[in-house]
Amino acid sequence: MVAPFLPDDEKVAAIRVALPALDAGIYLNTGSVGPLPAETAAAMAEIVDYELRIGRSSTDYWEGFLERLAEARGAVAAVVGAEVDEIAITHSTSGGMNAAVWSRDVQPTDRIVTTQAEHPGGLGPVHAAAARSGCELIVVDVGLGGDDDAIVAAFDAAIRPGTRLVALSHVLWTSGARMPIERIAALAHDRGAVIAVDGAQAAGAIPVNVADLGVDFYAIPGQKWLLGPEGTGALWAAAGITGSSRVSTASWFTYERIDNDAAVPWPNARRFEEAGHYRPAVTGLARSCGWLSMYVGLPWIHERGQSMARAAVDRLAAIDGVDILTPPDRMATLVTFRIGGWDAEAALDEIAGRTFAIARTIPALDAIRLSVGFFTTADEIERVATAVELLASHTPATLPQRPRLTIIGQGAS
Repeated sequence: MVAPFLPDDEKVAAIRVALPALDAGIYLNTGSVGPLPAETAAAMAEIVDYELRIGRSSTDYWEGFLERLAEARGAVAAVVGAEVDEIAITHSTSGGMNAAVWSRDVQPTDRIVTTQAEHPGGLGPVHAAAARSGCELIVVDVGLGGDDDAIVAAFDAAIRPGTRLVALSHVLWTSGARMPIERIAALAHDRGAVIAVDGAQAAGAIPVNVADLGVDFYAIPGQKWLLGPEGTGALWAAAGITGSSRVSTASWFTYERIDNDAAVPWPNARRFEEAGHYRPAVTGLARSCGWLSMYVGLPWIHERGQSMARAAVDRLAAIDGVDILTPPDRMATLVTFRIGGWDAEAALDEIAGRTFAIARTIPALDAIRLSVGFFTTADEIERVATAVELLASHTPATLPQRPRLTIIGQGAS
């Protein structure tokens, strides 16, 4: 059983037992979707079985689900240092970013500022809001991240008076660089803008305290670093921002723009919650967050995850022909790199075939991205690095063929 104060080697072993998917391969894609804890799967299965045997429409079951929603809000709040009333449960990070962006009553004379490195889930709503309102959309080129002073200077030039909204990621999903959110938020507020942050590659992976960041909205995925089920997420909304008369909302009770605060059913972040949550999934989100917070320990998760990611960068950077795109001094837990002479898809196919690594590519960068977790071991990093080393010393034409299992009798006449 996982316990907070086990010695590290025993703790990692217990964690890996509690995350059965880790036995299927070297799990390096939590930045897309993390391994599901067995405890979470069991809790969800209980709800599914109840719904099958008893049904889903009784008043008692609905009231019980409202309690599960409250638990999920509290569990997410503990991860990001928030008050429970500041958390709305959503279906995804993208859903949270949509709610944040569309909460602003943007006019044609206003301006929205974002970056070229945003995930489509964050870019979509800002482009749609700009197109619908006719406002100016400024896209700041932050490159791969890493140069905080240059990034802040670029935002300083972009966030002029009249800027209504600034939307960007805490950690870039491409290079894995951490953005200087606190400094950008200060600029935004000085010029009367609201700032919405996509926390998809940060919440659960690195320490996040939303109040310290100084932002107005922070969107959180459930299925990534919080190890919850898909179709879950959350939105943190600062207490002051939810009271604005210029806020619109897609709430449980209306999907229309609300300009009269007296008409809003909830005076807090719950006004951003939607209907139609999958009840087993909400239960699973609460259970995963609770397991991480109470049994594994968030400080330990953050320290070990970043330590293992740095170890991966150091090992890969020592290989001739490997180009690390992640800025080592501004990284979180994503490691993005290229192998000279190799297309990223082809390289990952070879690495996966030789090591059973589960990772992904970033097509826009033609690069491989590894999501290194607190559960990743040094042996796993070494196995992947050894495969990378092999590829870096060859071209696709000269690479030795993978060892293949001979099936007795195959091809016999």
